[in-house]
Amino acid sequence: MKKDSESEVRSYCRSYPAMFTEAKGSYLIAQTGDKYLDFLAGCGSLNYGHNGPVMQSALQDYIARDGIALGLDLRTGAKQEFLDTFEDLILRPRSLDYRIQFPGPTGANAVEAAVKLARKVTGRTNIVAFTNAFHGCSLGALALTGNSYHRRASASMLHGVHRAMYDGYLGPSCDTAESLRKLLSDPSGGIDKPAAIILEVVQGEGGINVPTRRWVKDIEQVARHHGAILIVDEIQTGCGRTGPFFAFEAFDIRPDMVLMAKSISGFGLPMSLVLLAPYVDLWHPGEHNGTFRGNNHGFVTATAALREYWCDQHFEHEIGRKGRIANKILSEFAIPFGYHVKGKGLMLGLDVIDSKLAAQVKAEAYKQKLIVELCGPSDEVIKIMPPLTVSDEELVAGINVLVSTIRTAFCPERTNKAVDRSGDSRPRGGLIAPTP
Repeated sequence: MKKDSESEVRSYCRSYPAMFTEAKGSYLIAQTGDKYLDFLAGCGSLNYGHNGPVMQSALQDYIARDGIALGLDLRTGAKQEFLDTFEDLILRPRSLDYRIQFPGPTGANAVEAAVKLARKVTGRTNIVAFTNAFHGCSLGALALTGNSYHRRASASMLHGVHRAMYDGYLGPSCDTAESLRKLLSDPSGGIDKPAAIILEVVQGEGGINVPTRRWVKDIEQVARHHGAILIVDEIQTGCGRTGPFFAFEAFDIRPDMVLMAKSISGFGLPMSLVLLAPYVDLWHPGEHNGTFRGNNHGFVTATAALREYWCDQHFEHEIGRKGRIANKILSEFAIPFGYHVKGKGLMLGLDVIDSKLAAQVKAEAYKQKLIVELCGPSDEVIKIMPPLTVSDEELVAGINVLVSTIRTAFCPERTNKAVDRSGDSRPRGGLIAPTP
């Protein structure tokens, strides 16, 4: 057996050790021919599934006619077609006036660009980010990320960020938006005036946390009152993951900057965007640079995806319908166990409270050819993020695997009460030996 020459930093392949060689729709296909139902979907990068035929065909045609692949930030036909399509199908119907910046092709680079620009525009350095936030693992993005596992190797270099409390962090009775407002308004509050406030309107890696509409609106007002740029990270929630194309649409806000990556290319190709309100687009030419700002293959597949799925409201309605199906099945199962269903659209989480239980469910699901991931501060939430194109039958089958895994192998110890992070008493899922 050959030694594993890949760095110890590898992660996903440790949980899913199969050798995958093909993928189609909602499935990853191993070298053995086994098909795995994929409820991870490239960590939200494959909203339209694997090898979507419309995107695949557009890319094959483009490559076959020697379309430019790497264009730096040169004007290209593929880029212009994407810009026009994004304006016509996404921005104009939502009455959004944004300029589009192409930073480096990763979500983390979009975050870096936004923070750099916010500091340039305001002349301030402090950034307000939230508990349980995840914005990437490059140094600037990592400073905004809350997770100690990711932060610890670079802790001494992570500066210039004030950590505020996300909605519900101290329980439903505590208004954390008002707490932030008071701290920023108090000359002795100890917080420097921020250049920006950055948030996910649905937190992904932090545990599929959904704030109230009022809280999000209040945070927007705090930013406006204190002259801070409001940055909304849509890297995982964008392109319909929660239902609407942008998750922030449901909260009736208008961010100054919107960050996109993951599924924006429609095909899993590296591509990211920073959407900029015109009044914050104060860049000088080349001030945020990078060789791979012009992934024309990504432009081609992104344009094809937008035209296929976002020319009307049908796809958005289908996401909502499927989300309700998934939520109903999960909720009917979860309530008697004392578990909690979280999320919006097809960005869902089953909070089983116990991280050991969640890990065993994930491992057992993999044995049954279902790929799911965990999230939350202690990996206690089972994340359910299938492709948005998943069929009803595939969706129900995958959720039933999770439900049956917990139901047959584990049960809650009703007498064992644990206090959760919000101070509420909830039954903790207790592990017992699997049923023979």
